[in-house]
Amino acid sequence: MTAPSIRNVSEREARQVAEAAREQDWRKPSFAKELFLGRFRLDLIHPHPTPAVDDVRRGEKFLATLRDFCEREIDGARIEREGKIPDETVHGLKELGAFGMKIDAKYGGLGLTQVYYNRALSLVGTASPAIGALLSAHQSIGVPQPLKLFGTKEQKETFLPRCARTDISAFLLTEPDVGSDPARLATLAVPDGTDYLLDGVKLWTTNGVVADLLVVMARVPASEGHKGGITAFVVEADSPGITVEHRNAFMGLRGLENGVTRFHQVRVPAANRIGPEGAGLKIALTTLNTGRLSLPAMCVGSGKWCLKIAREWSAAREQWGRPVAKHEAVGAKISFIAATTFALEAVVDLSSQMADENRNDIRIEAALAKLYGSEMGWLMADELVQIRGGRGYETAPSLAARGERAVPAEQMLRDMRINRIFEGSTEIMHLLIAREAVDAHLSVAGDLIDPDKSLADKGRAAAKAGGFYARWLPKLVAGPGQLPRTYQEFGQLAGHLRYVERTSRKLARSTFYAMSRWQGRMETKQGFLGRIVDIGAELFAMSAACVRAEYLTETGDHGREARQLADVFCRQARIRVEELFGRLWTNTDELDRKVVDGVLDGSYTWLEEGMIDPSGDGPWIADATPGPSRTDNVRRPVR
Repeated sequence: MTAPSIRNVSEREARQVAEAAREQDWRKPSFAKELFLGRFRLDLIHPHPTPAVDDVRRGEKFLATLRDFCEREIDGARIEREGKIPDETVHGLKELGAFGMKIDAKYGGLGLTQVYYNRALSLVGTASPAIGALLSAHQSIGVPQPLKLFGTKEQKETFLPRCARTDISAFLLTEPDVGSDPARLATLAVPDGTDYLLDGVKLWTTNGVVADLLVVMARVPASEGHKGGITAFVVEADSPGITVEHRNAFMGLRGLENGVTRFHQVRVPAANRIGPEGAGLKIALTTLNTGRLSLPAMCVGSGKWCLKIAREWSAAREQWGRPVAKHEAVGAKISFIAATTFALEAVVDLSSQMADENRNDIRIEAALAKLYGSEMGWLMADELVQIRGGRGYETAPSLAARGERAVPAEQMLRDMRINRIFEGSTEIMHLLIAREAVDAHLSVAGDLIDPDKSLADKGRAAAKAGGFYARWLPKLVAGPGQLPRTYQEFGQLAGHLRYVERTSRKLARSTFYAMSRWQGRMETKQGFLGRIVDIGAELFAMSAACVRAEYLTETGDHGREARQLADVFCRQARIRVEELFGRLWTNTDELDRKVVDGVLDGSYTWLEEGMIDPSGDGPWIADATPGPSRTDNVRRPVR
């Protein structure tokens, strides 16, 4: 059996596949889920959770060793210049145990907590974002994490020791014509005795060029004895029939070992299947619940670096008789970088500690951290380039060649841009989080807007929804955020928490109004849903910033400065929130749709006249027809 190069599915089928992959139940409380429902559960995040003493000791010891290695052995400029991470650097990281940070000690790993794993990524990512991506792809979404959650005892004993010290892993889901719509997945895994035969092509395989082990998502055809569906497999990268056909090059992360991988009749033992057939997407999404935290963790490191450069440069550079930092236009940018870095670190640390404690369901918190971190990280890098002016646009080698400090601000901007696309684009994250945010509504009223449901089903749904909203809506009218002395233990930050409580109820009311207005068309209102999610992200960040500032105040660790940063951040965030609320109902969404229709039907081609398109020839999407490879294998294992 061969796989089609393009698998055509209906919109409904695509939605059903995505829905089936979701975790349907909420067995543990979720701060962010409650926030979207208008319930400000401060008790779920305050007092700020703290790590165990032994975890801190092991984590700090490794961070000190890693910092020393980064300063002595990592040459970020060389990686940028040569477009690859030197083999000796990779070997050094393996010896350090950096590839086994999240792997349990009984399998040869370091067994670090999520908190210290993220802090390590934040640190190493500033030395070289390409190395941060290498380590993150290996541990956050590569073989170790899905095996930790879903692997058998035999799989863990076979593969985890290799991943901890010697082998590099990669995660292969995306295909040339399949991105965030996995229903169209074309790669097949056809049962053959006690094995499966893999056929297909995978695109943007981070670490794929140098990987020893692969997590591959493939579709198993339903047949007698086989449930079928999208399934996860651990695959040896040197298996016959696997060809890395191309090493991709990007505007940033130039040391990234990312490629195109073809599978032709690749034999994979059934023992290498992770979980049951059809569970692949659920495994991938569950893995990402914590895996997504690695990306905002590296954004935290970038923010810290942006702040350092902005501080040093703005004090040294003078214009009109005083340092540029003293000019309000530049000072506002520095304040934004400082306050946002503080808040983003608060979001990542809080989410990571909650992941370690495993008392809360953090699927929304992790997704919000990824969304917020990637967007704010990009803005901070952009502001740094603006603060540096022409020097921000100039490359570090050029600056050095003419005798100035080699500050790679433009590289930072290029490297940070991918974060808005990696592991779920901003647009997809909006939809993913929005689906979880309206889950309570759909669970009680979903049948009302489902066109396939009978009148009897709709009647039962109406009764169920009536009971839910009769209890829920009155609670959105008033709350502790309207009482002047609520949250007084937070001092000057109490007002911001009262604002979060009031605004979470307003957010929930707005969501209900939209559900009532658009009903089944709600899912098409992506502009509205995106703004709802962005408001929730700001409220989550405000909450995390206040809780972190209070924690630092209680521990005597820069408490006064922390409260000042949290205060400024919350004031900036409140301005953004009010703007987003205004745009919920006053926007150009409908007009935009009409313009898009006109663009697609050719009504505005006259507007494209008077330019030259420098693009080359070729198809928009490369042919991914299954079959043997016709190119050389560019796989380059690090030995």
